[in-house]
Amino acid sequence: QVQFVESGGGLVQPGSSLRLSCAAPGFSLDYYAIGWFRQAPGKEREGVSCISDSDDSTYYADSVKGRFTISRDNTKNTAYLQVSNLKPEDTAVYYCAANIERRRCNRFWGTWQYWGQGTQVTVSS
Repeated sequence: QVQFVESGGGLVQPGSSLRLSCAAPGFSLDYYAIGWFRQAPGKEREGVSCISDSDDSTYYADSVKGRFTISRDNTKNTAYLQVSNLKPEDTAVYYCAANIERRRCNRFWGTWQYWGQGTQVTVSS
């Protein structure tokens, strides 16, 4: 069964940066839009960013626009999320998933599968 593996989280101070990775061992990312999501304690999971496969176009939630950058390397079956200028409100478990219905992002519409266990990002002074 396919399951993505997220890594790269940590405890950082406000204003810091991290690079989150989303590995898909034995699974090709070709033909899938890849999304990053996060869930803070007591809150619902929310979409953070999406990157298309067809043209590498990207989409960002307003709360992270200009601070986060999504990318992918299909040759390594890995996607990335560079998170910069972190704020305490970015504290959450970050997950990645593949959209099994779409190659091109349209916000976060579609069906997302292959969720990993997530990686914790904690922003605190």
